[in-house]
Amino acid sequence: MNALLWSWSLTGLIFLSILANGVVGFDEKYLFTDFNGTNVFEKKVESGLANVLMVGLTLVQAAAAKGAVCLDGSVPGYHLHRGCGTGANKWIIQLQGGAWCDSIENCQNRKNSSYGSSTLMEKELAFIGILSNKAAENPDFYNWNKVKVRYCDGASFSGDSENKEAQLQFRGKRVFLAVMEDLMAKGMCKAKKALLNGCSSGGLSSILRCDDFKGLFPRTTKVKCMSDAGFFLDTVDISGGHSIRRMYSGVVNAQIENSIAPPSADPSGSWHNCSSSFKCNDSQMQFLEGFKMSMLNAVKNFSMSSKNGVFINPRWAHCQAERKDTWFPGNSQPGEDKGIAVAVGDWYFNRAKK
Repeated sequence: MNALLWSWSLTGLIFLSILANGVVGFDEKYLFTDFNGTNVFEKKVESGLANVLMVGLTLVQAAAAKGAVCLDGSVPGYHLHRGCGTGANKWIIQLQGGAWCDSIENCQNRKNSSYGSSTLMEKELAFIGILSNKAAENPDFYNWNKVKVRYCDGASFSGDSENKEAQLQFRGKRVFLAVMEDLMAKGMCKAKKALLNGCSSGGLSSILRCDDFKGLFPRTTKVKCMSDAGFFLDTVDISGGHSIRRMYSGVVNAQIENSIAPPSADPSGSWHNCSSSFKCNDSQMQFLEGFKMSMLNAVKNFSMSSKNGVFINPRWAHCQAERKDTWFPGNSQPGEDKGIAVAVGDWYFNRAKK
């Protein structure tokens, strides 16, 4: 995992959801869709949200000539909501998450979804959390230009190859650059402030593409990158193996039950209740406590730099910056000094003193 941190040479912020008792959690509001073994997070608009900002899909038609295409060869897309007032020259770019595909078969299945083809993408997406346009919910970024870049390459906006026999295009980096070029032509070139972020596999994308993003702007532009739940620890699983390392070799999904307690390491299913519903016995809790300490140790060196930041909180949640209930307001829990939205604002604007 040091490679991930080394590749992130610019100012960055990592979000980690580590429960006080040592468990790394995901939210039941995220539904798993299985592409023959590769799980993909599909986030549903939270119920009870009124007057949510819905933003239409823009397809980058010019990307085709650059070979910047989705798995199925269709052009990439994004959702853009223009900023206003003091936010007119400030930009937030959010890279969509959604796991990975690890084999030709899985990638072929994935290309028949919105995560592999722009022909199947939703025409509108809800902008909430850090993308909200309401000052009461998103005080520091509500009036910025906000962009959600759709994820359709299956490898965290990385790679540049193809499989002609399988009719698959692996053009993640080209997709990222083509979308950025389109946005620069629409005014992002004038940005005074810019923030690249993403969650889960999108959080990993924000790490991998941070230097490329910084390179788009002059030195006078304030540019930072934020990874929300995008730090995947190369740690030993319950069988003593390295499941996450094996999965990354195939660029596959990395959620808790597939990294610490994958089925291959738990043939008896004794960890099922712990990994799926967090009903863990004492020995399992002891193992997970060790995992927590490994995670904390892994980010220690990164956090030593005054330019970097790490936000760790005790929540059973995934993609906290993308949700109203975990982003703002009232998102502090007992024992926390501040909520996520405030912490991110303090970090971005250098307001924090410690």
